[in-house]
Amino acid sequence: MSSAAGPDPSEAPEERRFLRSLQPQLPDMGRAELSSNATTSLAWGRQSWLEQIWNTLAVCQSTAEAAALERELLEDYRFGRQQLVELCGHASAVAVTKAFPLPALSRKQRTVLVVCGPEQNGAVGLVCARHLRVFEYEPTIFYPMRSLDLLHRDLTTQCEKMDIPFLSYLPTEVQLINEAYGLVVDAVLGPGVEPGEVGGPCTRALATLKLLSIPLVSLDIPSGWDAETGSDAEDGLRPDVLVSLAAPKRCAGRFSGRHHFVAGRFVPDDVRRKFALRLPGYTGTDCVAAL
Repeated sequence: MSSAAGPDPSEAPEERRFLRSLQPQLPDMGRAELSSNATTSLAWGRQSWLEQIWNTLAVCQSTAEAAALERELLEDYRFGRQQLVELCGHASAVAVTKAFPLPALSRKQRTVLVVCGPEQNGAVGLVCARHLRVFEYEPTIFYPMRSLDLLHRDLTTQCEKMDIPFLSYLPTEVQLINEAYGLVVDAVLGPGVEPGEVGGPCTRALATLKLLSIPLVSLDIPSGWDAETGSDAEDGLRPDVLVSLAAPKRCAGRFSGRHHFVAGRFVPDDVRRKFALRLPGYTGTDCVAAL
């Protein structure tokens, strides 16, 4: 392809592999359309390319759309809040097992620190920790601001009764965390929750998580990112793995880690159509899909 027609996609093999992986899952979008979008946006750099492709495929939700989808599930489909948290937490744990398969890990690498906030993402983190224990990982929970919400209290009791240890404080010496755990799950803040809204302990925990050298897994969005724009992506958490709940939020276009999973198999087909969610297919009985 001549330079007048734009950059040659062959110069970006990673992007071409991504396009090929999407093609079988999107039969209604032709290769020419995908290639055209890729060629145009390669000139913007890799991160902008990803954002452009994701917007084209309509897989990303605004905060308002995510809230509306959750209301649809709760009010029209009569899902319970605990049911949704359980589904998301279980799928998050499954995503961890796919990114870090147990047989490939040493005993030390099986230790997982799950950092939970007081909002709904923290509840998902508690469920994730419980299922990681069932899957024979060794989770520890840091939950500095325990919610008085009954659901949070019940989930905390379940973890305690399964002998999952809770840290009383998070060491500020980052190397201690790097040496004690194989990876960390970030379940501190969800979409629309600012660090200043949840208090000092969570803010201090996020400051520590930014400095870790062990892998970081963020649930739904990296804590502290703006769910719409991804602002703070450069100076905030830089997770290796992102697990989007129900569907990726718009900020996920700025995620540049190794693995991105979507945990939304529980979303009914007509709800996906209503919210124009064009997501990858799930394999077999899997509850998560890799993006």
